[in-house]
Amino acid sequence: MAAELVEAMNMVKSFRVSDLQTLLASMGRSKSGLKQDLVGRALRLVQTEYSPELLKNVRQLYETRFPKASGWLAARRPEGVPAVSYATLNTSPRGTTQGTDYLNGMPKLAAPPAAEVKLVPLPFYHNLETLLPPTELIAQNSEKLQDSQCVFELTQNQVDQIRNSSELRPGVKSVQVVLRICYTDSIGVQEDQYPPNIAVKVNQSYCHVPGYYPSNKPGVEPRRPCRPINITPWLHLSTATNRVTITWGNFGKRYSVAVYLVRVFTSAELFNQLKHCSVESAERCRERIQDKLRFDPESEIATTGLRVSLICPLVKMRLGVPCRALTCAHLQCFDAVFFLQMNEKKPTWTCPVCDKPAPFELLTIDGLLSEILKETEDVEEIEYLTDGSWRPIRDDKEKERERENNHTPDYPVVDICVPEANGHSPAHSSTSQSGKSAPGIQAAATGGAGATASSGAVVDLTLDDSSDEEGGGGAGDSEDTEDSQDSPAPKRGRYDYDKDLVTAY
Repeated sequence: MAAELVEAMNMVKSFRVSDLQTLLASMGRSKSGLKQDLVGRALRLVQTEYSPELLKNVRQLYETRFPKASGWLAARRPEGVPAVSYATLNTSPRGTTQGTDYLNGMPKLAAPPAAEVKLVPLPFYHNLETLLPPTELIAQNSEKLQDSQCVFELTQNQVDQIRNSSELRPGVKSVQVVLRICYTDSIGVQEDQYPPNIAVKVNQSYCHVPGYYPSNKPGVEPRRPCRPINITPWLHLSTATNRVTITWGNFGKRYSVAVYLVRVFTSAELFNQLKHCSVESAERCRERIQDKLRFDPESEIATTGLRVSLICPLVKMRLGVPCRALTCAHLQCFDAVFFLQMNEKKPTWTCPVCDKPAPFELLTIDGLLSEILKETEDVEEIEYLTDGSWRPIRDDKEKERERENNHTPDYPVVDICVPEANGHSPAHSSTSQSGKSAPGIQAAATGGAGATASSGAVVDLTLDDSSDEEGGGGAGDSEDTEDSQDSPAPKRGRYDYDKDLVTAY
């Protein structure tokens, strides 16, 4: 009785959504809800209302799902893949004896493929053949570490494809055998996801599993890039049997494993595909701009232009090949070459402008912005107008630089030291200012009248008016000397210069 109950529960766990709905409907239960709800409801039904009729229904659904429990591999084999590419996936707790097949704890039955699990297509990996379809890793008990083993063989054609393929870099072939692991979920497509404490051993040799990326932000745990694991270097490149053992942590989540023969592309090869297959014409880009700037009578704000930067947000350099996703609402582009190179190293496929998904199949090259980049060399920003045209936007520094380069003086340069430049002659200047000039200046000018015609007069601008009133008699000088001993020091001129001679022109 207990063994039959456990067997029925294990069968229920391997059902698809349609099988669960059929079982619940036959027993008068609700069949609506997500798969995990249906599984929980069916398991409670088996535990609480176990009966021969219920067991019969479970067995019939299970036999419909897996006509021959020991021959599930042949039943699930994709068309065109030879039978030798498949074997068994054995799961056992660490420390137990290998060689016994399991299906959710039931001995002598091979583990079935995961129910309708589909892995997300990867742009850098093109599937050539399926060596092992997505198959669930089954935990046998409550131990934290489990070992799951799969065995497969390569055909001679597959071996030749690997050996004759080109090298991505020394020792790494472009045709590879890769191992992919994901969550066991039949809803939607699944991304690669490693279980905790993962380790992969191929033919008794541990292979490299990508490590964790260090985090630059404090308090953020390092993130592990989950991508296909290349197991080619450790395989027997012959028709001999290859054995892969996966060690994984059992912490309540369900995982599935698959093995594929793939062709690996580089970012340069993907860029060539993008350049030849996904370019949006300049006319279509103009229509998109006009649609965005079309007048909306219900809107209170009228948009007359949209500014677009010609600097890539990824590398802060001028755009080379402007690119964006078809699902993005913005006109701002990023550089296609840098975007593909970054996703080759660390695949995220996220738009750097709006942070929304930007998968490779939705990328497109902006034909209009490509033409603008060819026409402009020193412009970093443009503005799209309502009619689909554009104009360059120059910042204040560039405008000021152009203004300085193109500026010509509006007035002639005047040398203030030359009297003729100001419309005065030396004779007129000395005559017009003779009544107002200081006596010292007049005396100096008179003394040098003979040289005035050829050179400027030499005057002492630091002399005070009081020191020049006495004309130069000896008696006057002696009287001034006597008076200067009793009187205070004479005032200095307007400017505090040293008593040096200044030549006036």
